[in-house]
Amino acid sequence: MKKGGLTLSMIFEAESGNYGEGAGNISSLKHMTRAGGKNYTYISRQALRYSMIQQLQWGTTPVVASGSGEKTVVQFQPASSVKDYPEVDLFGYMKTIKGSNANTRPAVVRLSNAVSLEPYAADMDFLTNMGLSKRVDADNSIAQSEIHHSFYAYTITIDLDRVGVDKNDDTNLPNEERCKRVKEFLDCVEFLYRDIKGRRENLAPVFAIGGVYERKSPFFENRLKLTGSKLEIPVLAETREAVNEPTLVGYIDGTFSNSEEIKQELAPISIAEFFNKLKKQVEDDYAGC
Repeated sequence: MKKGGLTLSMIFEAESGNYGEGAGNISSLKHMTRAGGKNYTYISRQALRYSMIQQLQWGTTPVVASGSGEKTVVQFQPASSVKDYPEVDLFGYMKTIKGSNANTRPAVVRLSNAVSLEPYAADMDFLTNMGLSKRVDADNSIAQSEIHHSFYAYTITIDLDRVGVDKNDDTNLPNEERCKRVKEFLDCVEFLYRDIKGRRENLAPVFAIGGVYERKSPFFENRLKLTGSKLEIPVLAETREAVNEPTLVGYIDGTFSNSEEIKQELAPISIAEFFNKLKKQVEDDYAGC
């Protein structure tokens, strides 16, 4: 049976994954304030997309700079096609030609920001370049960097019906190629990492919930919550019941303090099995076209 809507909400554990604009010698993490005045750091969807494109080695789509000075805009070349470049297939494009209207294709893969599940307490890292400065008997350069280690949650939604299809130039790729691109993307998500400030952070999920559904909705977005070291189960169980379609749950045993409750209420499988089953659902969906 054709469904078409893939959604996947995940938790990973990482440290200081995305910096914003700093001040002086202080590097500031991207963060937001929620009710109660607590701060939560986040890794933007653009940063996640960048890491995915780098890991997939899909960043070969030709680009062109137009305009001049501060008004210079870099965009994909008008001739870059969904047929040849998975980057613009899954993440969309806007192409403008002088004298013509913009040619756009919305993203097929939608990412949320990855928001920390534990509040940020303004911890700072103090840095110097003593190792190099001592060699020439020079003064240290001093810098400070905000630091936050936490579990993070984010959600991916994919409109499987639109992968490999571009009405702007009448592209309609074979189902085999569409399926291959989605499976390659899921392989990347399963083992995603992020290079930042000399570190390689592991963004591979320790918990995942989702599947391929008839409704194209991010059912489990904003439903992943922690209380201390405990994953909140009732909201996930209630959401899964409301969705009323088969849902996969993957979990690395022992990550959270209520592992027995997770196993009893959600019957999770391993993360590897989760992604294998999800890719099989994608295969079945394209086979049903």
